[in-house]
Amino acid sequence: MPNIKLMEEALPVAPLKIAALESCRTLGEKVNQYIVKFRQDTLKESLTSPLFSSYQLDNYLIDCSCPRFGTGEAKGIIRDSIRGKDLFVMVDVCNYSLTYTVNGYKNHMSPDDHYQDLKRIISAATGKAHRINVIMPFLYESRQHKRTKRESLDCALALQELIDMGVSNIITFDAHDPRVQNSIPLHGFDNFATAYQFMKALLRAEPDLPVDKEHLMIISPDEGAMHRAVYFSNVIGVDMGMFYKRRDYSKIVNGKNPIVAHEFLGSDIKGKNVIIVDDMISSGESMLDVARQMKDRGAAKVFVCTTFGLFTDGFEKFDEYYEKNYINRVITTNLTYLPPETKNKPYFVVADLSKFIALIIDSFNHDITMSHVLDPTAKLHTLLDRHKLLADQ
Repeated sequence: MPNIKLMEEALPVAPLKIAALESCRTLGEKVNQYIVKFRQDTLKESLTSPLFSSYQLDNYLIDCSCPRFGTGEAKGIIRDSIRGKDLFVMVDVCNYSLTYTVNGYKNHMSPDDHYQDLKRIISAATGKAHRINVIMPFLYESRQHKRTKRESLDCALALQELIDMGVSNIITFDAHDPRVQNSIPLHGFDNFATAYQFMKALLRAEPDLPVDKEHLMIISPDEGAMHRAVYFSNVIGVDMGMFYKRRDYSKIVNGKNPIVAHEFLGSDIKGKNVIIVDDMISSGESMLDVARQMKDRGAAKVFVCTTFGLFTDGFEKFDEYYEKNYINRVITTNLTYLPPETKNKPYFVVADLSKFIALIIDSFNHDITMSHVLDPTAKLHTLLDRHKLLADQ
């Protein structure tokens, strides 16, 4: 595992604590278990030093919550001491499963609600914690990352607000447009890719998948996902194709210009397996249309890889496309809430990132280089070499 040797030689910035909000509680518990194991296996020789008095614990999670009043208003409460601690606050702004009551009416929590709860916990910790770091896998308002005409610039404003509240580092994954960090140029903003976890999950689900130029191709579903597809294809050593969306800019439907058609640019894919990579599945309409066109052009198998599976319109269309053999696998991470029904979908594969997050937190807590974690190229090459070796046996 990268950085282990560096961690064994480095001092922690401060005793570690993790505040996993209710929206991120399950993921936070898994991350905590990994960190406990990492530190139990450490080879540090000076654990008796006062500097390591809180280094090896059975639990790094703190007790925190955001209870609500009958009007829907809330407050943040931290029930454990965090004075002098290196605090990591985890939140999933896309967890719509949580509800609260407003004057007797049940409301599902929106990203705005989760963001307010995040600020409440930060407010409760400000002035007490040694350092506050925010882990927000799906960056709040990241789809509203640039301004066209007269409209709000929500993501940039949110980042600036968190920094103004005393947050030192903001950690996210596969940001819709990482350039939004330009709004806080003097502060910590880390955007981690999930390419290695995608390939690991895919090869585990499809152990016989040939990974070479003759049998595999990477597809970008639109212009925005180009850099992900280019990286994938270069590391794996296969060809790449892309779609671009023709939109009707004369109208707006559900907050965006409707897509008229998807146009394909790339070489012949007949008989090849294709991996479609993107940062998120929202309704899934675009991704499914691309998958269908891939099959119509003669693709053998279609694998959909996306960091955030939001599935805002449910799974009915995905079930239909799987039955029609338009898609073979849908691979997404556990960085955002996934409904329990996904466990029963034969095509659904979850790439678990809890160990990856635990490594990120541990590295941050020791203030060591993140270069090995930020760049998964070496791990991808090792994974593909091992896969090829098993295939040749």
